Amino acid sequence: MNRKKVIMLTETALLIALSTVLSMIKIFELPYGGSITAFSMVPIMIAAFRYGTKWGMFAGFVNSLIQLLLGMNNLSYATSASAAFAIILLDYIFAFSFLGLAAIFKKQLKDDGLSAIAGATFVCAIRYFFHVISGCTVWAGISIPTGEALVYSLSYNATFMIPETIINVAMAFWLCKTLDFSGDTIARAKKTSHSRAALTFTSLSILSIIAAIIIDAVTFFIPLQNAKSGELDFSLVSKVNYPLIIIASIAGVVLCVVFQLLALLVKKKQEKV
Repeated sequence: MNRKKVIMLTETALLIALSTVLSMIKIFELPYGGSITAFSMVPIMIAAFRYGTKWGMFAGFVNSLIQLLLGMNNLSYATSASAAFAIILLDYIFAFSFLGLAAIFKKQLKDDGLSAIAGATFVCAIRYFFHVISGCTVWAGISIPTGEALVYSLSYNATFMIPETIINVAMAFWLCKTLDFSGDTIARAKKTSHSRAALTFTSLSILSIIAAIIIDAVTFFIPLQNAKSGELDFSLVSKVNYPLIIIASIAGVVLCVVFQLLALLVKKKQEKV
């Protein structure tokens, strides 16, 4: 086995391990499965950004098996062997393996940040699709009402997948704007490599907006979850902490502008020197 293959395997193993750890850090967990985690899908996306779709799919598949082992107790609710097999495929193998498609737009979109947004959104949508199909078929009559299975599954899974998508897309965007994953080693993005200070302030600027988006998403969507069913219930919109959303949004924008101005000042100073 050559050195490059060893590095690929080592990096991928570390990324899968990181994804597993992050999946255990749950910001919020629904009563019948599904949770908002701390960027748990991003490490698998990085594997795809680094080594392409095929390798990303491989990393996603291995990650899906680990997630299956961690969620093995969910199979106890299956009413038959075929139902258990469907849960394994839809909620685990398919839902997590397809995260490896995160770099699918890398060639079409030259801007790394835009390709990260498009790819991360795409794979999160695929994961949501498989969870919805699982909900309205396998879980109908178990944890989801049979009569309105599709509508309920769309709503229930949106409760955690919308904020989960926002969190992971935001982090994927920042990483791809800050780091270059195309080289032999992960390095600073070429466009910002000329100034460490400028890179730091630019990163802080982006992170300020990301932090505001994450706080807003979690603050808005968590109160909309029906405590009994876990369904997304917009009639609970009055329970949302709007002052916190406003404060977080304003603080994020102000910090973003301040850090961006500092980055520009540093760049101008360096140009003069």
